[in-house]
Amino acid sequence: MKEQGKIFAGLSVFVLAIAITYMIWTGKSDHGLEAAGTTALFLAFGLCAFIGFYLAFTAKRVDTGAGDNPEAQVSDDAGEVGFFAPHSWQPLSLAIGGALAFLGVIFGWWLLYWSIPVILIGLFGWVFEFYRGENQNQ
Repeated sequence: MKEQGKIFAGLSVFVLAIAITYMIWTGKSDHGLEAAGTTALFLAFGLCAFIGFYLAFTAKRVDTGAGDNPEAQVSDDAGEVGFFAPHSWQPLSLAIGGALAFLGVIFGWWLLYWSIPVILIGLFGWVFEFYRGENQNQ
């Protein structure tokens, strides 16, 4: 986290320099100061500074991670990936129901009467997929 804090601190200094340059440059034009871009750049500076401060502040209180070790491998910082269903038809049901629901916006709200049950069947099927059948105890 220490390295990420340094990166964001450097980025905030860069964005501040760009914001000041932009403010001076647009202030000298015939139309006056361009307020939207100047405000956006100063807000971007503030956000980068907040993130950099948070990362530097947090880095003092946690153990050093793999990102701070120059000898670390990418796999050192990888966590548990999780469990994914090997095969499931439920996302297809949700996609068909979602497509029907969005078509209901185009062709008429009556189409939601057919899309909502398809969405609910797909949603409940996906949530309770491993409560019955051959994959019950996975």
